[in-house]
Amino acid sequence: MKRRPFVKSVGAVMLSSLAPIQFAKASPTYPVRPVRMIVPLAPGGGSDAIARLLSAHLTEKFGQSFIVENRPAASGIVGTDAVAKAQPDGYTLLTVFSTHAMSAELFKKLPYDPIKDFIPVSLTIQSPLVLLINPSLPINNFKEFVAYAKANPNKLNYGSSGQGSAPHLMTEQMNAMAGIKTTHVPYKGVAPITLALVQNEIQFALANIFTTLPMVKAGRLKMIATGGVKRSLLAPEVPTIAESGLAGYDSVVWYGVLAPAKTPPEIVDELSREIAIILKKPEIVKTITDGGNEPVGTTPQQFAAIMSEDVKKWGILGRKLGIELE
Repeated sequence: MKRRPFVKSVGAVMLSSLAPIQFAKASPTYPVRPVRMIVPLAPGGGSDAIARLLSAHLTEKFGQSFIVENRPAASGIVGTDAVAKAQPDGYTLLTVFSTHAMSAELFKKLPYDPIKDFIPVSLTIQSPLVLLINPSLPINNFKEFVAYAKANPNKLNYGSSGQGSAPHLMTEQMNAMAGIKTTHVPYKGVAPITLALVQNEIQFALANIFTTLPMVKAGRLKMIATGGVKRSLLAPEVPTIAESGLAGYDSVVWYGVLAPAKTPPEIVDELSREIAIILKKPEIVKTITDGGNEPVGTTPQQFAAIMSEDVKKWGILGRKLGIELE
């Protein structure tokens, strides 16, 4: 799992139209001691940011500390495995983003099952990626991008944060739907991708809007489309890829909270309910939307359905591409 600031495809599931959330009665005895929120990545990324945002408010709500613990090793596998093997008592939680499910079927071997060893608590945030190009290209919109790519097969290089990452799979999905062929160049994070794009080592990329918007405003990158199901509040003048001719496409990543499998459902429901309440607070909504993201909050069952859909959808694409992760 790679880092991206506050950065899923939910397929046909539209989170804004989910059914009203129903929850079990809150447990009168939880929590009675501090709760660990494991972030399997280094501080500063999206999973870390949402964990710290939630932990402060959950601590205030419950009167017990929700402690963020970063375990950045082996692309998130070490921290994730620690939660999979933790006691299922509600005192160890995991913050993840969509690559957790997207690449579940692409790993040769993992010390845990990304689906069976966890129980979903809540999807917290969804974050659309945007399509960026180097300004030297004679392209001003998505239709021109597709036409140029078709006229120059495999001549356009694109960057991602690695094999099986969300930008990699979502770009390949876009290529397949548009009928174009481009060349993948993997990097280690958003910063080197952005630098390579500015220097024209790669010609396009799907990336997080918040971190790349300054480069767009400075004229060093060009944003020709956004990947959400609706236009971004940070760039309302830029059309989505779907409305630009690729109906049904979206490049939206999500963040969420998981617990070890067999965690008591009343505890899972209580956490889910409180997270949904937090994500509706005006100051939290503003913080999240100012970053170009959307607060969500789902029931465990809704989040489970989204994860299951991602495992199937992206597993099929990954196998078709011959992706096999170590």
